[in-house]
Amino acid sequence: MIRDVNIEDRPRERLRRQGAMSLSNQELLAILLRTGTKEESVLILANRVLSVFERLHHLKDATIEEMVAIRGIGEVKAIQLLAAIELGRRLAQKHNDEKYTIRSPQDAASYLMPDMTSLKQENFVVLFLNVKNQIIHRQTIFIGSLNASIVHPREIFREAVKRSAASIICAHNHPSGVPTPSEEDIEVTRRILEAGYIIGIDLIDHLIIGDHQFISLKEKGYF
Repeated sequence: MIRDVNIEDRPRERLRRQGAMSLSNQELLAILLRTGTKEESVLILANRVLSVFERLHHLKDATIEEMVAIRGIGEVKAIQLLAAIELGRRLAQKHNDEKYTIRSPQDAASYLMPDMTSLKQENFVVLFLNVKNQIIHRQTIFIGSLNASIVHPREIFREAVKRSAASIICAHNHPSGVPTPSEEDIEVTRRILEAGYIIGIDLIDHLIIGDHQFISLKEKGYF
């Protein structure tokens, strides 16, 4: 139980005295879990949860079934954890009433990476911008391996025209974690660029997102 820890070192007490930023991942999880089991403290239970998911951001994709498979985690604890994870994910998205403005590739990457950096499949996402470079819509165009025959510009620009977008930013993730562009990535980008030029809607950038890192094809000189 958390009572087994010296009162000054208990996560809740430390958070009260020093703030949440001072706590380790293990301690934050322990607060959410609240109690351990008859055999072990809540800190040991929290550590086992972290060891099962290897890296903290893998918790984002956890299911109830995966959670309750961990000894000491019942359905109630699993639901509490998943609710907290979802709340954190929504906060990280920065999806609020104020339109998010893109001033640089880093701005676009910061907006997209919380969702896309740990996806297990490739997702091709488009941000639709107004004349002030504010995001007016975001849409996943397709899920699967990037292929020029599948990612057709008409699907992208149909939505762009519908939303009266002035420009677009494309992005897709590499589940391998390595954002190095492939020949297919470059070919798809050039097709979208050419189609946008004809229609009059600019392709501002195409980002490839890896494991908490990204590459801007515009910055790399691919178009």
